[in-house]
Amino acid sequence: MAATDFKDYYAILGINKGANAEEIKKAYRRLARKYHPDMNPGNAQAEAKFKEISEAYEVLSDPDKRRKYDQYGQYWKQAGAAGNWSSGASSPGFDFGGFDFSQFSSFDEFINELLGRSGGAGADRSGRWNYSYNTSRAPGSFGGFEDFGASPGRSGATSGDSEGSISLTLGEAFTGTTKRLLLGSESIDVRIPPGAKPNSRIRVRGKGQPNPYNRTRGDLYLKVEIQPHSFFQFEGDNLVCEVPITPDEAVLGATIEVPTPDGAVKMNVPAGIRSGQSLRLRGKGWPQPKGGRSDQLVRIAIAPPKDLTPQEREYYEKIRSARHFNPRQDLQHVRL
Repeated sequence: MAATDFKDYYAILGINKGANAEEIKKAYRRLARKYHPDMNPGNAQAEAKFKEISEAYEVLSDPDKRRKYDQYGQYWKQAGAAGNWSSGASSPGFDFGGFDFSQFSSFDEFINELLGRSGGAGADRSGRWNYSYNTSRAPGSFGGFEDFGASPGRSGATSGDSEGSISLTLGEAFTGTTKRLLLGSESIDVRIPPGAKPNSRIRVRGKGQPNPYNRTRGDLYLKVEIQPHSFFQFEGDNLVCEVPITPDEAVLGATIEVPTPDGAVKMNVPAGIRSGQSLRLRGKGWPQPKGGRSDQLVRIAIAPPKDLTPQEREYYEKIRSARHFNPRQDLQHVRL
């Protein structure tokens, strides 16, 4: 990434560098609602802004990625790939703290200059492929073979295996898609099967770098990164979401509509439910490797109305005057 391509993720989310996790989440949700494609149909600028916001949140919400981003700036991805020295793994004894990387066009260039090594044709000097991708699908055979959960058995320096990452929207990961990757001057299509999960790996056979000993090509391993969604999140194998209900629905119970990956479904809310409780929609979650779907967990949030009509206010005042239930009764005897 050239210096001019550097993205200030803090500025994108409108927060300072000392922002905590909750502040980052609040900033993302506010901006995601504003620029979400569903709220701006046909607005290409809003869509681009939403992707930029999602990218910023994906990095800053992950403590490890944020630490690398803060330390290495525009070269944080390369720094994380170069042996993971920044994460505390064993290193050849070099201390990168406070080093000025501006004299190098990339972090890999610094590493290779330091170690005096070079890569094969189509790869950069660190032995990692320089690649980019887009979503266009060209006619012809697909070059991708998927193998979730796989990981390289040998290092790329000896086996010719290469590593990289690929970013997907939640919809692309759920339904599956095909991505066009550019490996140097070579273009390949990689099929992403339905149900890709964050940090799973896709193995593309024979598309790594040439082995320096026998010149056969190793495999390419792509780590899946899923862009944050404004409504759905992962919780283990399940999807989780938060749905607001009114106070009367909480007291009396109700039947409400809840969005799922397949569309809205009706769900019964039992009378007396409390804010924060979760209800389960079985089989409405994420596709599983052996078939079927996980569950969708619906977290309830009781949302009191902000603007009352005169009639609503009158009824609420009548309820208050007639109410005998005291939810704070057990707090009367609390002492230090």
